[in-house]
Amino acid sequence: MKKSWLLGFGFFSISMTWALYNAFVPYFLEDYLSSVALIAFFMTLDNYFALFLQPWVGNLSDATRTRFGRRMPFLLLGMPLAAVFTALIPFHTGLLTLILFMMLMNLAMSLYRSPTVALMPDVMPERERTKANGVINFMGGVGAILAFGAGSVLYEANEIYPFIAAAAITLISLLILSTRIQENRDVPSISTPDKSLRRVSFKGQLDRTTVLLLCAIFFWFVAYQGVETLFTLYGKNHVGLTEGEASFSLLFFSLFFVLFAIPSGWLGKRFGKKRMILTGVLGLMAVFAVMPFIHSLLLLRLLLAAGGIFWACININSYPFIISTGSEESIGTRTGLYYLVSSMAAIASPPLLGQMIDWLGYPVLFIAASISMLAALLCMAAIQERGEKPSAGLGNPAAPSVK
Repeated sequence: MKKSWLLGFGFFSISMTWALYNAFVPYFLEDYLSSVALIAFFMTLDNYFALFLQPWVGNLSDATRTRFGRRMPFLLLGMPLAAVFTALIPFHTGLLTLILFMMLMNLAMSLYRSPTVALMPDVMPERERTKANGVINFMGGVGAILAFGAGSVLYEANEIYPFIAAAAITLISLLILSTRIQENRDVPSISTPDKSLRRVSFKGQLDRTTVLLLCAIFFWFVAYQGVETLFTLYGKNHVGLTEGEASFSLLFFSLFFVLFAIPSGWLGKRFGKKRMILTGVLGLMAVFAVMPFIHSLLLLRLLLAAGGIFWACININSYPFIISTGSEESIGTRTGLYYLVSSMAAIASPPLLGQMIDWLGYPVLFIAASISMLAALLCMAAIQERGEKPSAGLGNPAAPSVK
């Protein structure tokens, strides 16, 4: 599992950078824009880039063969550029330069996010991928928590410091990845002579199982993104919490997700990815369904903690599951498809659920979220497995996943 921790540095830097970006860039935009809607639009640029670029980059990386490997060239290009443009953001001289630096940073990060994530299933055997994904998400969660904690201290000292720190961590992570992970040594498919260099067809990947799984991913991200974005307003205006109490309550969800990330990967390997995802979907659907009836701060935070555990069951096992439904040659393409549907959900969900709140009131947030989780549950239940079985022991490989 040593390689899992090494690979985690890539996700650590990505999560830390995004957390800092989401926390502090709105303050810069607020200096020039009075419209919250416009600020929100510019803050979702990454989702638009992910919608169009990440599937293409992931697909392109599947067919790339260089002396550095097939994923590493994208990291070697994208990570230094992302570091430069992240560091430049606080040095903007007006709205145009701010938006320019934001767009260039988002573009650079889109060049390497899918290849970075695809490195994990490249390097790790199928039976170890859920455990490895747990480790990687744990490191990503730690990166986000550090960004909010240490980043806030740095920002108060000087608004430039967090962005310089994020740029430095990105470069350090690239150094670790490029020196400790050698694709031509660690990924057998890179050097296998009979591998085709043809680009993998997107259409060829969309069998019944993959389509159902992508639909499930879309629906649970609709629920998650809507709740994450609008919860603080819900807590303030429906439950009667202060702004500080509402925002601090979300920490319970994130903290318990991080704490359960590694155990969730272990359980996915032990009992099967689909079973763990179904457990998570059922549990999170139940949490969302009872939320409108909760007005106690203690109960609210206990439910959010439980929600973080159930979200870990879903999120840690879903990416390895969608990878396992295709061939090894399609890992980058399937990574791109995963980010395509999650980005579509991130774009569509907050304004849709926000409009429903305007029409029907705040309780509809969790009602709609639980219905969306029900749709995800139906999609998952319709997936027919060909025999993914829980491992008989920690040392025994799981049976091949559904194709």
